[in-house]
Amino acid sequence: MSAFYHQIPVGHVEAGLRTWDKYSPYPEEMNRMLTDDISDLYFAPTQLSKDNLLREHHPESQIFITGNTAIDALRYTIRDDYHHDVLTAIPRNHRFILLTMHRRENQGQPMRDTFKAIKDVVRNTTDLDVVYPVHLSPRVQSVAHEVFDGVDRVHLIAPLDVVDFHGIAARSSFIMTDSGGVQEEAPSLNKPVLVLRDSTERPEGVAAGTLKIVGTTTQAVKNAMLSLLNDPQKYHAMATAHNPYGDGHASERIVSICRDYLSMSNFKPR
Repeated sequence: MSAFYHQIPVGHVEAGLRTWDKYSPYPEEMNRMLTDDISDLYFAPTQLSKDNLLREHHPESQIFITGNTAIDALRYTIRDDYHHDVLTAIPRNHRFILLTMHRRENQGQPMRDTFKAIKDVVRNTTDLDVVYPVHLSPRVQSVAHEVFDGVDRVHLIAPLDVVDFHGIAARSSFIMTDSGGVQEEAPSLNKPVLVLRDSTERPEGVAAGTLKIVGTTTQAVKNAMLSLLNDPQKYHAMATAHNPYGDGHASERIVSICRDYLSMSNFKPR
């Protein structure tokens, strides 16, 4: 908004992501739509994102499919020698799931129902741990401790920076999340993702087979977990699915497009 008022061009990374429900995810869906209305350059991660922008009558000449910069970041964050204390607490012969859950629309009963499913599966699967970096929101903290306190093999830890999160994700069996970015990063790590939402602005991953939308009901979450834990063929199919979100060179494309745009316009950067 500030750039618009100063008549400074705006480029939108991740342009065109849509669920078509302005309250899911909240407030990101509406923020993206508002940003696209003031943007001059649209850096769409996928063809579907470009198609969404065209449906809204944004000019095709200003839309560029670049992939997503989140994939680029993995080239700098993943290390073979990575270590975190929580990994030491997990027996070597155990599998573990990385969990993230914090969205406003999931806080309260949806979160409680999801956590109950996870608790039941952990208690009945003796070689399974869960690592949960708990969001600092008091509402998230409250439900996480209410359900998981005293549950062996569920590790509640502080929120992680990107290097730690990627390092732990790369060593997990699979990921359960209501986050958006994780849905793009995990396929590059060959990790299946169970999406703890009823919709996603990243349906390309669902179509590719690397993401599965499971919602937040206890039985649905439990069934999805057990399917991945007990069906090697299904696990392998999700883990090896093609990542539709880019090849790790999105940033280079965006820089090149910006340079070209600036040389062709009257606007000169300071």
